Amino acid sequence: MDYKIENDQEREYFNQNFDVMTELLQRIRNSLISGKPIKTNDLNLQGILDYKPSTTILYISLFQEGQDFIKYGSVRKELNAALNRDIEKLREHKRFSQFEVENTDKCRIMIEFSTHRLQTTLRRLQQSEFNEDRFEIGINGLELKKDGVSYYYMPTDGFTLSHLGLKQALNGVIRKTSIGKMTNKIPERIAILKETPGCEYFLLKSHAFITYKNEAIPLYRGNILYPEFSYDILLDQFINSCDWLVENMYDDGRFLYYYDCKEDNFVDHEHPTRKKDNLYYNDLRHCGGIITLLHAYNLTKNEKYLHAAKKAIDYCVSITQKHEFEKKPAYYSFLNNKAKLGGTGLFAVSMMKYRITTGDTSYDDYIEGYINHILSRMTKSGELLGYYIHPQYNNGKPLLKVNDKDRKEMFSFYYPGEALLGLALFCNHYDKNKKFVDDVRKRARKALNWIVDERPKYYKELFTALPSDAWLMQAIEEWCEDESFRKENLINFVFQDANILMEKMYSQNDTPYIDYDGGYFYEHGDHYFPDGARSEGLIASYYLAKKLGKEELATKILSACKRAAKSQFSLYVNDKNNYAHKNPQRSRRTIRFKATRQWVRVDSIQHVACFFIRLYKTEN
Repeated sequence: MDYKIENDQEREYFNQNFDVMTELLQRIRNSLISGKPIKTNDLNLQGILDYKPSTTILYISLFQEGQDFIKYGSVRKELNAALNRDIEKLREHKRFSQFEVENTDKCRIMIEFSTHRLQTTLRRLQQSEFNEDRFEIGINGLELKKDGVSYYYMPTDGFTLSHLGLKQALNGVIRKTSIGKMTNKIPERIAILKETPGCEYFLLKSHAFITYKNEAIPLYRGNILYPEFSYDILLDQFINSCDWLVENMYDDGRFLYYYDCKEDNFVDHEHPTRKKDNLYYNDLRHCGGIITLLHAYNLTKNEKYLHAAKKAIDYCVSITQKHEFEKKPAYYSFLNNKAKLGGTGLFAVSMMKYRITTGDTSYDDYIEGYINHILSRMTKSGELLGYYIHPQYNNGKPLLKVNDKDRKEMFSFYYPGEALLGLALFCNHYDKNKKFVDDVRKRARKALNWIVDERPKYYKELFTALPSDAWLMQAIEEWCEDESFRKENLINFVFQDANILMEKMYSQNDTPYIDYDGGYFYEHGDHYFPDGARSEGLIASYYLAKKLGKEELATKILSACKRAAKSQFSLYVNDKNNYAHKNPQRSRRTIRFKATRQWVRVDSIQHVACFFIRLYKTEN
């Protein structure tokens, strides 16, 4: 379906001058301070805030650092009445006095008003198809009408509450009803709702504005909009996110691994039961932070990035263990009672990139040991096994032999590519122990051929519609620095995955949402993925195309990369969109996971930042 007309109208709305909303929000602030009724009859709001009597729900919300936001919404016959009702109820709120409403820097005010209201049914609501019954987080709200009373979940709630889908939105309205008191479990609440007669359901859309100092900022999906791609934005977000990594390192060289911007805590959603003094950490994602900082140093020559990268590398050394392979030391990463191929591979990548950047050879023994360990995990056929130690297999002892069943259970798309990138950097840039380098190069050929030609046969059922082999694409790009590795099967693999990534990328007018352009999907209709990790593979394919003189293909890929980058701009937390976080000083300059989720992890920053800097260098 072509959504061009609908999207053009939406873009036209956001291209307006919103000075009148700046004035309206200032009047709302003055009224909140004084208690005097607001008047808007002299404001020309036509085409910006078109109030529809008895159907427009209008909310005013207050946000301030350290506070849970407060909000109130009302439906009245005319705009002034709705505004004054909201202001009156906010002033009556028990926590209103905690908000410094007179301070435009501290207290930010949002106005949100519904623009569309479409009746639907609970059975028809869905998230997989683009039709009138689709619920899209951040774009749609819900109205549940029960016993003559309406309960609302507004579109911006998806962003401010860090939600991701329909179940959380339904829970957002259900918990306001009597059903919410029956159980705390979302599935049970929804099941009760399904059996409750006489309920009406409406899908809502809205427009919203938030104050920023003395300006009114229009919001889309609760966030600010980036109308176009910009290299300046790329650079700004890259540098600032790198600064956040540096400023949030621990003394032992680890990065702040996980941060929930909404809750202002470090509780990882994948490991919620870990104690505060023993939070989960990940060696692979740690290395991503190192690689990012080395990019920052190479760009700026600022020693703080290099110092932080070295401190992070020393942490790698601290969790390195040793065994022997072919009568030589073999070193591997060991964390969380696991020895992952990818961890050791990225240790090698990080140290080789550090060596290339600085000429420092002090880690060479470790580099050779990591490379030797990777070779120890290569089977006769050339397959690289994902684990050396796993607590659930062989009683947590080294996996010297792995049967087919266990091998498939421990399969990873990422680890072999990470290891092969380490081998490639070693073979292309390590300037001593030539005999060992030549041996590695020979064995790597077998591993590359196996992963490209044979892996799809052995693990066919594990492949998904959207490729996830960005590390392998980067590895092959690096291997192709050596002309003897420019083989058709390897090159075709990279470009085939690149073409699929571009095919699985939403375009400007094939969805009803103007921020979907450049986001990935598995199946058309999925909620979009603004995905830096996969984009690292896509930009690697661009550099490979340039290296091989495939200019037309390179141009096509570069265009797709720019679209992908623009979709990821909105993941960055800056001063303007940082209004709903309890601790905006800590969350500022981070890069989040998802469009509405307010979660940050070291790799959500790393992947986007590394993609951005490589894209930036295509023109600079």
